[in-house]
Amino acid sequence: MLQPLGNRVLVEPSASEVKSAGGIILPDSAQKKPQEGTVLAVGPGKLLDDGTRAPMPVAVGDVIIYPEYGGTEIRVGEKDLLLVDADSILAVKTGHKAAKPAPKPAAKKKTGKKR
Repeated sequence: MLQPLGNRVLVEPSASEVKSAGGIILPDSAQKKPQEGTVLAVGPGKLLDDGTRAPMPVAVGDVIIYPEYGGTEIRVGEKDLLLVDADSILAVKTGHKAAKPAPKPAAKKKTGKKR
C-alpha cells in the first residue's frame, strides 16, 4: 500500500450511485462523483515552524466527506484511490467506522401471551 507524506490522506471513495431514485440505471458519464470515502492511510502530519508535527484530524478507518473534485486520483492495482490534503477534508462522519461493521440488534423474544 502507499504511505502518504505530510498532511495527506489516502482515501478509498465510496461506490457511486448506479440507479436513480426512479430506478433508472445511470451510465458512467451521468453518475455523480463520490464525495465520501474511507481513510486507508494517514501521513505523519504537517511540519510546523518549531519542528514538531501537527496532529492529523482523521485516523485510519474514518469515513470522511471531501470536495467533489478535491484530491489526486491514483490507481493502485485494481483500486481507484484518492490522495486528499487533510486541510481540504470537509467533515468526518461520527459513529461510522468502516473497519468495524455495526452490530446487529438482538431479536425480540416472544412472550407467548395474546392480547
